[in-house]
Amino acid sequence: MKAARLTTVKAPLDVADVPDPSPARRGVVVRVDAEGICRTDWHVWMGDWEWVGLVPDLPVTMGHEMAGTVVAVGEGVQSLEEGQRVVVPFHEACGSCVWCRRGRTNLCDNLRFIGISHDGGYAEFVAVDDADFNCVPLPDGVDALSGAAIGCRYMTAWHALTRQAPIGGGEWVVVHGAGGVGLSAIQIAVALGADVIAVDIDPRKLERALELGAARSVDARGGDVAAEVVDITEGGADVSLGGLGTERLVQQALLSLRKGGRHVQVGLTSREEEGNVSVPLDLMIERELTMVGSVGNPHVNLGGLLRLVGEGKLRPADLVSEQVALSRVNEVLDRMGSYDTLGFSMVTDTSA
Repeated sequence: MKAARLTTVKAPLDVADVPDPSPARRGVVVRVDAEGICRTDWHVWMGDWEWVGLVPDLPVTMGHEMAGTVVAVGEGVQSLEEGQRVVVPFHEACGSCVWCRRGRTNLCDNLRFIGISHDGGYAEFVAVDDADFNCVPLPDGVDALSGAAIGCRYMTAWHALTRQAPIGGGEWVVVHGAGGVGLSAIQIAVALGADVIAVDIDPRKLERALELGAARSVDARGGDVAAEVVDITEGGADVSLGGLGTERLVQQALLSLRKGGRHVQVGLTSREEEGNVSVPLDLMIERELTMVGSVGNPHVNLGGLLRLVGEGKLRPADLVSEQVALSRVNEVLDRMGSYDTLGFSMVTDTSA
């Protein structure tokens, strides 16, 4: 099969023929029908995030936003069969630790990050371990493109805005960073009845945010972002979401909140911060602001999200801006380095 493998950090992925995978006893092999190219892949490709342990053993087949069709089933698998369409959450969980038993599989003590800790979806086929737990069936009304589109960025935004900082209708939500996770958050927040402000430095992304239903946009290249948000909302946003983990963005997000506001941070830091940013602590105390982190989405919550996609109430496939062959993955990663991608770039031809 064809696969795009990271062999050397910052070097082009090696797109080559490799042996087809075989299913483990409790695993399956999935034919990859759609696979997203995520900024997380770019960070790993650049050698970032060793400070949070996301360091792959090379070589590794990258890719962690995938949907596809089961083509081989291990003898210990009980709930899946060949021909079944599935989405694979990027954080494969063990199903038995205390966090998995509590339904918080995104915090699994034995979590494996597909496409980083082991081979992922930049390939024609991918092996998935503990498949009864780590493969989520796609409903009839959800195609592979939509399934892959929710596989990381979209489901991360969903968890952030429905569980970690749940929003209500009529609230002001400001999304800092209109990349893949930010545009996902905008579509979700609008669907939940919120009034959304998009903040970014790229006019194209701000335009796309408005097309997705954002009420206002703020160009972060000039002026005081927080002051502009406070002015638009007449006192500050109820909820802010941080799609990037730069210190300046986190501070702007907190300063843009009204009293009692909630900030949910989903974007990890860059090499400049290496995991640490300063926050306006006195202001957080005096305004009783809340700051919470959010990672991925527990497996148990994917079913409800998929139902809403199947009903047409959420449309993750609308965020797909381009469909490419596997051979063009390096081209997309190069453009990500200059933030020159819009929405989701999706591999839909893994054989070329």
